[in-house]
Amino acid sequence: MNIDKKMALISVVGSGHVGLVWACCMADKGHEVIVSERDLEKLKRLNQGALPFYEPGLAQLMSDALTKAKLTFTSRTSEAITKSEISFVAVGTPSDHVGRIDLSQIKSASIEIAKALGKAEFYHVVVVRSSVTPGTTVNLIKPTLERISGKRVGRNFGLAVQPEFLREGSAIHDVLHPDRVVIGACDTKAMNKLRKFYHAFHESKVPILEVSPTAAEMIKLASNAFLATRISFINEIANICQQLQDVDIVDVAKGMGLDKRIGLTYLNAGLGFGGSCLPKDLRLLITESNRLGYFPPLLKSTLRVNELQPLQTVRIAKQELGTLAGKKITILGSSFKPNTDDIRESPSLKLIELLLRSGAKITIYDPVSLEKANRILGKKVVYASSVRSGLRDADCCILATEWPEFKGLRPKEFASLMRTPLLIDARRIYSPDKYMRYLRYRAPGLSERTQNC
Repeated sequence: MNIDKKMALISVVGSGHVGLVWACCMADKGHEVIVSERDLEKLKRLNQGALPFYEPGLAQLMSDALTKAKLTFTSRTSEAITKSEISFVAVGTPSDHVGRIDLSQIKSASIEIAKALGKAEFYHVVVVRSSVTPGTTVNLIKPTLERISGKRVGRNFGLAVQPEFLREGSAIHDVLHPDRVVIGACDTKAMNKLRKFYHAFHESKVPILEVSPTAAEMIKLASNAFLATRISFINEIANICQQLQDVDIVDVAKGMGLDKRIGLTYLNAGLGFGGSCLPKDLRLLITESNRLGYFPPLLKSTLRVNELQPLQTVRIAKQELGTLAGKKITILGSSFKPNTDDIRESPSLKLIELLLRSGAKITIYDPVSLEKANRILGKKVVYASSVRSGLRDADCCILATEWPEFKGLRPKEFASLMRTPLLIDARRIYSPDKYMRYLRYRAPGLSERTQNC
């Protein structure tokens, strides 16, 4: 087999967000891709063309790949490995609330891959795409592959780390148009082959950074930690702005972002960050740093600010309503960001729990994630079938996720449907001046308006 040819045989171990999106994109590019998934019920649904999560554009991409027979699924990892020239490991690496990572799926995948490598008659490249602790590939995966396969990295097979930088809701775009490709290879032959593969995949339009495996693992965690820090920083500034007069964090962020050294991305004040990546990777980096004997005050503060941020919105609601007990509060959005049904560590759900403790009656609406929200919240809240039904007779509405559907709502709609026309725009998607004409409008980082001096 020859991985240097344009259309390679590819295997992907794991069919989560990273693995499945990557597999479908490679199949769309013309590669033959086989995905290994050990969950038999999930495997059955995948073979029927059913997605396990919502991602814009992915359903059509997978359907086309299945129709063209460019994408197949199997429960046998050994089959996927022996039929392919390169395998991408994209299994889950969950962590607990303090950042201790669970590498059991990585260990299991490494064992299965090693068994297949022991039988392989050609040079196979194993690429780790899962987020792991720096040093995991060199200290855990490499020894496992060599011990069980009886072969050696660089001589009989290749091993590399290639971290993913996908944003849920924009994952297909991020695969096809990344800012960079980071490759941390254990051997020169693997690096050469992966360099050729990615040059062909991206038509040489994307910069490739070649580093050590541990550096590649660290780049992933450091990137997410930096993005998280920007979000917590702007939320901290927003909280200060609220204590002043006639200042809006949106204006402050724009003024900062026009500085080329700073930029505008990830300077949106609001409820804070959530999802499966930023909180997990930040905690993981803190825990690993502590283990190494360094206690990172900036990273800990970033996490602490984010944990407290939903409280700011609760305080705004209490300032406006006096008491929250018995008040109907409608939450627009339960997913942690728009264009995904992922509710993991969603700031919206944290906000809802705080409001429930204050005695509020909660109604929520989200275009795609209500089913998942129901698994966590159950009967503690009411689930609206539409925005307008959710707003009816509400004492307060909190915009918690910036779905495009919500951006089209007009101030008169809020005013006509709600019992108390109070809107807290926790994602800053509306114009304060426009909405203040028709209802009570509050938002993080927006102080009291005064006459111009």
